[in-house]
Amino acid sequence: MRLTSLTQRGLLFLLALGLLLTGCNLPAAVTPSPDSAVPSVTPFQPGLAPTETEAAPLWWLSPALPEAFAAELALPDGAQLTDDPAAASYAVEVGGDGEVLAHWVYALVAPFPTIAEEISSVDLQAAWAGRGAGPFAGTPLLLSDETLAVLSAVWGEPAGGAVQTVPAEALLDAAWAQQPSWAIVPFEELAPRWKVLSVDGQSPIWKSFDLTSYALTLPITITNGAELVTAPAGNREAGKLTTVLMTGVTALVRATAWEMERKGITYPAEDVGDVMREADIAHISNEVPFAENCPRPDPAQRGLVFCSDASYIELLDVLGTDVVELTGDHFNDWTRAAMEYTLEQYRQRGWPYYGGGADIHEAMQPLRMENNGNRIAFVGCNGKGGAYASATESYPGTWACNYEYMESTIRQLVDEGYTVIATFQHNEVYQYKPSDTLVRDFGRVAAAGASIVSGSQAHQPHGVEFYSPDTLITYGLGNMFFDQIIFGYDTSHGMMVRHVVYDNRYISAEILPFVFVDYAKPRWLTAEERAEFLGIIFSNSIWQPRQTELEE
Repeated sequence: MRLTSLTQRGLLFLLALGLLLTGCNLPAAVTPSPDSAVPSVTPFQPGLAPTETEAAPLWWLSPALPEAFAAELALPDGAQLTDDPAAASYAVEVGGDGEVLAHWVYALVAPFPTIAEEISSVDLQAAWAGRGAGPFAGTPLLLSDETLAVLSAVWGEPAGGAVQTVPAEALLDAAWAQQPSWAIVPFEELAPRWKVLSVDGQSPIWKSFDLTSYALTLPITITNGAELVTAPAGNREAGKLTTVLMTGVTALVRATAWEMERKGITYPAEDVGDVMREADIAHISNEVPFAENCPRPDPAQRGLVFCSDASYIELLDVLGTDVVELTGDHFNDWTRAAMEYTLEQYRQRGWPYYGGGADIHEAMQPLRMENNGNRIAFVGCNGKGGAYASATESYPGTWACNYEYMESTIRQLVDEGYTVIATFQHNEVYQYKPSDTLVRDFGRVAAAGASIVSGSQAHQPHGVEFYSPDTLITYGLGNMFFDQIIFGYDTSHGMMVRHVVYDNRYISAEILPFVFVDYAKPRWLTAEERAEFLGIIFSNSIWQPRQTELEE
């Protein structure tokens, strides 16, 4: 309680009068005994007065903080929050000038059948400001309310009509329903049915991704007190990402081998090798055995009995091969000794293989792998069977498909926590539209739980299908290294597919198309060529989900 100045003066007068009255009758001095306690007295210090208890410092957390970040943010015990940033001693916000606590990565996306692949940050900012530019000019950006709040904190409010908000759980379906469309989503919400668009040549699904130069990396900062909090560093950790590069037919024979003899064994890798080597897991479906007694290649060879010179394995070395598929038709073409020699070459290099082997038991075994904490399994077979699949109890070769076994194996692998990649050597059809037989058999393993189903048999690329929202079927990738350019555009073009697994979840796929410059070497397509090729593939793809099978 505070006293008035008048009351204070009255009390001082009475105190002074009492001292005067007793001053003439002071008591005799008392000498304290040695055992007496002498009370300590704090001397009076002019200019100091008792202070009130200091108020606890306040914290302001921006309402625009991503929900996933806020859920993991730990403040010190007893921290008090305020809604007024001006009253806060500590502020955590998106953007700002404080110390960076985290980088939150967003992805610019579109439905998978979108032709466009890259946007400039200038066009993106122009779209935000209502000045349509680039391939999506006039099309509103789709995003959730949370993403709108985060981006607005850094970019300012969007212009009217520049964005359209959709609940996060409905965003993907909404984008597919109103194509052409584009959207921005947090990295952790990526899904295979999204196509991730690069921005200024940067994409968060790439291993070469540069966090600091990407236009959709948003900093989360703190003004004072960084040492007082515990917070996630971001929503994308490079050490949790695995890329798997799937390829089509490799047959180092005939005119392909002839070109290699003339121009160098590693010549075919000159343009595509860097991309293959960058992958965490580079897949090669090598159909033909290596043999030390293989004759010199003949570009005009008529028969279909093949072998590859033993020295040609150097090409697979240079490509950074990590896993070999053995489901191909021609693995048993030469001799038993050639198959056994080839398997030994793979073992010496530490290349695991599947879909074939030293006997039927090895050929049937799934291949389990782990990379960056991601569990990935391969399983494959030859759908033609017969003479093409020679593996028995006592003889090496390729495994003829047993679909019941494939399905049960896939279900077991899924239960074990693996992302399953199922591959086939199957019927070869020279058309872009997948045949009914392929659709039937590839669908069986997709229904069993495979996340990726890939055809290794096709000499002409085929369309694709999302069997379910999280399962992508690529019915045929075309030739990887084979000499069929004489048949024109359809067989001179092929594709790799780069699949991305993050934190043990399949999140994205990217088609990488190429064209052969001669019988041996593929090169990447230009932007205009990619647009033409993707248009063909997407127009021959299956986009309607198989409702009956999914419901069953």
